[in-house]
Amino acid sequence: MNKQTNLQKLHDLKAKSRLGGGEERIKAQHAKGRLTARERIELLVDKGSFREMDAFVQHRTHDFGLDKQKFISDSVITGWGTIEGRLVYVFSQDFTVFGGSLGEVHAEKICKIMDMAMKSGAPVIGLNDSGGARIQEGVVALAGYADIFLRNTMASGVVPQISAIMGPCAGGAVYSPALTDFIFMTRNTSYMFVTGPDVVKAVTHEEVTQEELGGASVHSEKSGVCHVAADSEADTLFLIRKMLSYLPQNNMEDPPFLITDDPLRMDETLDSIIPDDANKPYDIKDVIRPIMDGGQFFEIHENYAQNIVVGFARLGGHSVGIVANQPAVLAGVLDIDASEKGARFVRFCDSFNLPIITFEDVPGFLPGTNQEHHGIIRSGAKLLYAYCEATVPKLTVVTRKAYGGAYCVMSSKHIRSDINLAWPTAEIAVMGPDGAVNIIFRKELEKAKDPVARKAELVADYREKFASPYVAAERGYIDDVIEPKETRPRLINALEMLSNKRDTNPAKKHGNIPL
Repeated sequence: MNKQTNLQKLHDLKAKSRLGGGEERIKAQHAKGRLTARERIELLVDKGSFREMDAFVQHRTHDFGLDKQKFISDSVITGWGTIEGRLVYVFSQDFTVFGGSLGEVHAEKICKIMDMAMKSGAPVIGLNDSGGARIQEGVVALAGYADIFLRNTMASGVVPQISAIMGPCAGGAVYSPALTDFIFMTRNTSYMFVTGPDVVKAVTHEEVTQEELGGASVHSEKSGVCHVAADSEADTLFLIRKMLSYLPQNNMEDPPFLITDDPLRMDETLDSIIPDDANKPYDIKDVIRPIMDGGQFFEIHENYAQNIVVGFARLGGHSVGIVANQPAVLAGVLDIDASEKGARFVRFCDSFNLPIITFEDVPGFLPGTNQEHHGIIRSGAKLLYAYCEATVPKLTVVTRKAYGGAYCVMSSKHIRSDINLAWPTAEIAVMGPDGAVNIIFRKELEKAKDPVARKAELVADYREKFASPYVAAERGYIDDVIEPKETRPRLINALEMLSNKRDTNPAKKHGNIPL
């Protein structure tokens, strides 16, 4: 065989590999509104940067006629590329080949790049579009899933792991994404469930569609499994690129630093954002955006547990994680879902050296039998544990209410927050003035000639003596009371002051977070 023939064979094999399951199956994929595995990679990484690995791999199964159905690259495309010039490892399941099902070599390809990502210290991005385990390969397919799960666990907190659900993701296939840091989904074309609609109907007699059972809306609004939902595959991939711009490559380096805004800029609209009526809501995002660089805030879990807000931003060029109570939803109260949402985000930030900025306006934990019976004590403890454990710089701004146990939990000075600031509108107390007066002065109010007027006097007196930020400041629990407009430069200054912060936890294998 001459040199020209050798080159032609190489070109032919690569062309065949690029076709995946063939033209007809590619057309069928497009007809469903989905891109192919390779098209997704091209949109995700910098143009021309992708280098494929294991392009000539084929399955080794001979049973059930599979020996007559072989596809070059099998049902997953793997390799590396760059996003904004930074290295990433990618695997993209190919639904045109055996429905993207996972078999022995499919799993081996994914494991190989995950191992490389750990050695190189770079993020792993999985583009999931699979019918699940390849049944024809039996337990070998299950072993492949377990091999991946182990690597997901070992990589956790070492390199960022991001999963994009681009089609069906069912059965054991859902647990690899569930072990990663963030899950992105595309509305109307991606689904996640442990058991599909047919099994649900057979077992529970419920009639449910794929979208109703495990679509992007369900998981981004109800279950909280999905962190970011987008309207198209292109949007999903764009948002992954955008989120990575805030993150370090691994746990041993600092996040990217990028100055885009004046660090001394102030916003006087903040001085009047808190309503005069202490029970009137306002949108905490209207506080966050003016303070952050360029008014940009990349929210995570936007439609889930909306009484707490989490996401990424830049502050004076520094990438930071934001955790904020949302007075516009349930008065910003902490409940089960909000506590767990906040806890997971805090732990991610701590894993990857992102300072945590907390904006606090919390009236307490949500009361009621439903919350108590479903474990609000355990869930609230998760958020408390996460804040206590975190050793990254932690800055807290109390904008209004900081009541009861929720005051302690939301990055108070007592759980190693580094700098705690308060606005003059802050109320820091065991409970709200109204409730406190009802308990403390119950008998006096019963005997008063004008209970309403007397209660108003007592509430005002209690607020001044016990709920004012200056009471906490007297004891050093609040480091300073500041004008709202100066929040941005004060936080940036604190971040720079803490740039070399070192904090440690006691030597141990690991703690026992109340899961």
